[in-house]
Amino acid sequence: MYSPAAFAEPRLDVQHALMRAHPLGTLIVAAAGAVTADLVPFQLYAADGPRGTLRAHVARANPVWQALCDGAACLVVFQGPQAYVSPGWYATKAQHHKVVPTWNYAVVQVRGTARVVEDAQWLRRQLSDLTAAQEGALPQPWAVTDAPAPFVDGLLAALVGIELAIDSIEGKWKVSQNRVAADRAGVAAGLAERGALAMADLVRERGPA
Repeated sequence: MYSPAAFAEPRLDVQHALMRAHPLGTLIVAAAGAVTADLVPFQLYAADGPRGTLRAHVARANPVWQALCDGAACLVVFQGPQAYVSPGWYATKAQHHKVVPTWNYAVVQVRGTARVVEDAQWLRRQLSDLTAAQEGALPQPWAVTDAPAPFVDGLLAALVGIELAIDSIEGKWKVSQNRVAADRAGVAAGLAERGALAMADLVRERGPA
C-alpha cells in the first residue's frame, strides 16, 4: 500500500481498534491465475500471535475458501471512515487558489496465509464470538444458543471456517495531516456539516505530520 510517512499508522493497538470497529473486511485471494475478492465479517483475536489472528466463516458454496485450500497468500482490507474533501473548505483557497479536491480515509491492510477449518466445534465458537461482539451493546443481545440446536447444526454443516495468522499489517490514516491548521479546521467543519462526523473527528484529533 502506498503510504507516505505523514499518513502511516504503525501502532498495532490503533490498527486493531479500526478492525474491531469495522469488521467487514474485503478478503482478496490470488490463486491459480485468478483473483477472488469477497466481503467477509472477521473476528480479531489480538492475543493469538504477535500481530493477532483473524477468524471468519463463509458459505460452503462460496468458492473463495477453495482457493485458500492450497495455502494461497491473501490480503484483507478493513475500511474505516472515509469522505470526500472539497477544496472550498481550505482557508488557503482565498489566498492563492492552488487547491484541489481529495479524499480522506483510514484503512488497515492485513496479509497472511489462511487455513481452512471444517471443524464444527471451531465454527460454533467462531459464530458465538462474532455474534457476541456485535450483539453486546444491544439491550437484549441474541446468542447462538437462542436458536434450536438442530437448526444451528444444519447451519454449521453449510459453513467453512477461515483462520488467518497475521504476518504483516499496515495502517494508513489520510486525514489532512499535510494541511495547515486553518485548512484542517475548515475541512473538519465542512465534513461535520455534511454529516461525516467520524472523519471530522479524525481530522481534529490528528494534527500536522
